[in-house]
Amino acid sequence: MIVTDHQPGRVSVTVFGEFSLADYREFEEVVNYKVRFEGPVDLFFDLRQMADFTVDVAWEEIKFSRQHANDFRRIAVITDSQWVTWSAWLSQVFVNADVEVFPDADEARAWLESGD
Repeated sequence: MIVTDHQPGRVSVTVFGEFSLADYREFEEVVNYKVRFEGPVDLFFDLRQMADFTVDVAWEEIKFSRQHANDFRRIAVITDSQWVTWSAWLSQVFVNADVEVFPDADEARAWLESGD
């Protein structure tokens, strides 16, 4: 399950439990809408409560990142998982955005706001 929120220039996503393909598609809809009407956005992605993700999410993330390579300015990933940290680092190959991983949500927000 995910919870999304958006402010001007930013999309925030928090994942709880398993991150499914339906969840990822919900995230895609929010991003597509924001980018269409605002241009590139920042992304706040809180994955601390994520228990797992499905293989189709990983594939969809690669496709989405390639299609939206220039649609993000900064991406803050909040996690304490080494696997997710590695995945975030790898995603930099597909997007032209600053990507940082944080253990703390407040640090992530401060970093995103410093880019405004």
